[in-house]
Amino acid sequence: MKVYITDCDHDSIDIEKKVFSDAGMEVTLCNAKTEDEVISQCSDGEIFIVQYAKITKKVMDAVPSLKYIVRYGVGVDTIDLPQATKHGIQVGNVPDYGMNEVADHAISLLLSLKRKVVLMNNNTKNNKWDYQKSIPIHRFSEQTVGVIGLGRIGRNFAIKAHALGFHIIGYDPHFKKSEEFSFINNVNLEELIKTSDAISLHIPSDGNIDLFNYEAFKEMKNTAVIINVARGGIINENDLDKALTNGEIAGAGIDCMENEPVPSDDELFRNENLIVTPHMAWYSEEAASELKRKVAEESVRFSKGEKIHYPINSL
Repeated sequence: MKVYITDCDHDSIDIEKKVFSDAGMEVTLCNAKTEDEVISQCSDGEIFIVQYAKITKKVMDAVPSLKYIVRYGVGVDTIDLPQATKHGIQVGNVPDYGMNEVADHAISLLLSLKRKVVLMNNNTKNNKWDYQKSIPIHRFSEQTVGVIGLGRIGRNFAIKAHALGFHIIGYDPHFKKSEEFSFINNVNLEELIKTSDAISLHIPSDGNIDLFNYEAFKEMKNTAVIINVARGGIINENDLDKALTNGEIAGAGIDCMENEPVPSDDELFRNENLIVTPHMAWYSEEAASELKRKVAEESVRFSKGEKIHYPINSL
């Protein structure tokens, strides 16, 4: 099958090339992100490996040979899933390559916010040596963490937060309690928002845009913090700015924003009680290598008529 990597900002595609070479196949790297670029550069493609490229109805109509799309990562926001299914195109992703990293990053943000590490680092370096500027800080065992979304990453995060002593509540209509996760008390969303000392988001953006707006922030404890390592848009950033400024919540740690990359002079960034990282929660050297290997392996499986491991749509 004709395989194109539509776009990729990694240093190299050596890992992908090796997987394809071992299977007796070739892969071509393009620089195509827009619809027209994909159509002009990948017009005879049967398999697309995509990072940021938009694979829309227009692309699918123009590339009738296309049979399979697999994304570098978890989210498939840039792929029109209903149209892919209508066109008979299988869509896949790699949902498990960085789940430990994303959960670890959320834990890092949680600890930094609850222990006020970044805030006190800045104060100590720029003002004076004075722990009283950190008051109040509370024991983890006296606090409740609310986890919204209890899929692979949400459960991973919950296990780690629980191990640190936090009480864990969760919201996920699809969550089925088991002995392994007996420590999670599944509650409704309203209760979670009102009672949590920290809220961590592990949900897709689809159906959840602006889930956390100013009204939601007002329902949170003013001592609570929110963490987003999921997707931009779930938190309304203008409302977050207002909530942080007005003291509706105590802080936020975000790795995902609606329109990335975000310029350093963004109004939201002036809040001292905000920690922001550049959509890097997924990253470790090991996770990056695993992702590259798995998209190639999935492509090889599909080309050989084998069952892929991570289908998104049902054909």
